[in-house]
Amino acid sequence: MTPCGETSQDSARPPWQNQHMQMAHADREVSHIQLTFLTRLRWAALATQLAAILIVDRVIGIELPLPLLLVLSAFAALTNLALEVWRRRGHFVTEPQLAAVLVFDVLMLTGLLWITGGPSNPFSFLYLVHITLATVLLGNRWTWAIAALSSLCSALLFIQHVWRNDDWQDDSNPHVHHMKLHLYGMWVASVVAAVFIVYFVTRIRNSLTQRDAELREARELVLRSERLASLATLAAGAAHELATPLSTIAVVAGELQNVLAEHAADPEARDDVQLIRTEVQRCRTILASMAADLGQSTGEQATVHAVSHLLSEALLPLQRFGAVSLKLSDALAATPVRVPERATIQALRCVLKNALQVQPQGQPVDVRARIADGKVWIDVQDRGPGMATDVLARAGEPFFTTKQPGEGMGLGLFLARAVMEGAGGVLQLESVVGQGTTATVALPATIGRVEK
Repeated sequence: MTPCGETSQDSARPPWQNQHMQMAHADREVSHIQLTFLTRLRWAALATQLAAILIVDRVIGIELPLPLLLVLSAFAALTNLALEVWRRRGHFVTEPQLAAVLVFDVLMLTGLLWITGGPSNPFSFLYLVHITLATVLLGNRWTWAIAALSSLCSALLFIQHVWRNDDWQDDSNPHVHHMKLHLYGMWVASVVAAVFIVYFVTRIRNSLTQRDAELREARELVLRSERLASLATLAAGAAHELATPLSTIAVVAGELQNVLAEHAADPEARDDVQLIRTEVQRCRTILASMAADLGQSTGEQATVHAVSHLLSEALLPLQRFGAVSLKLSDALAATPVRVPERATIQALRCVLKNALQVQPQGQPVDVRARIADGKVWIDVQDRGPGMATDVLARAGEPFFTTKQPGEGMGLGLFLARAVMEGAGGVLQLESVVGQGTTATVALPATIGRVEK
């Protein structure tokens, strides 16, 4: 039984698919809002345009080519009606489609101005409205394209109404001369205003977008930290709750083994009992290790250590898994980083172990390091089977693993990423099916005394 509005298929869907669907749904919501805003603004502009035409022609008494103006207005109304139908049907609108609508509006405004006075028409400033609207709805390239088109169209108005009009050719007339200078100055001012509007508004929008991305990243980091704390609590609780029954099983198994030994029972039965005791002890060791490791990962203080120390400690117990080709200069090996030592060594060990487990027999895993952007970047590259896109998207989720049962619980990469991000570093994965995987670990470089 599932909650209202949710199907069993939704609940069974992998988390990465749910995340992609949520992102697609969010994009559709933004598209719907943008299209709604644009259509309503165009209806308001059309109504204002018709009112201005009628007032100028009927009230002020300036004769206008009404039939042509009404035809253009009706054409604009039909395009907006088509947008309304498109929006009500829930269709997705792309950025090029929004740009095409604004291009149409700029050309429509140019046509209206062309037949109603050209640059001398006081409504020529409306080009700035379309430019401002583009900064809100479109990306930087489309916005600059709309600004350039508007400036070009407003300049073309001078061809018919100033450069080819005999009434404007008499420069000996002071009124004509000053009016031409005024119109040219207005065009230059509108271009300058357009550049300032596009530049500053896009800068502000980009800053807000970057801040939103940083806030999302911070929220995701907090969520991962909360998951890590929950896992630590779960591991400690499991170790505590299972300690008593495991101890009981161990005691009973020991007594049973003694009884079997006294009665000279079947050796296979004694071996089975010994196996039970061994596996019980293994379970107790695993639970204790989980509780200790997770607890120290969440509470360990950061100290300064050399990169070579962290890598050597991480590689120490992995020699039985295969060889590692470590390329590390002396200067880089001595570079100090401020990280929680035990947790960072475990995180590096997890990344290295994953690479060694999939590396073809006889080939070493390549480990290289470099310094960039105030961090020490360590690349761990294997030549294994690689990961498909859907698997790569889920890598690092808690309890997700592609290993065989008993080889891992799917917590290694999750804990490694949480440790790195908590210390101010990153863990990135790149993979190509059939070519292998590259895990990149970034540790924050610092200045300080290296711990002995």
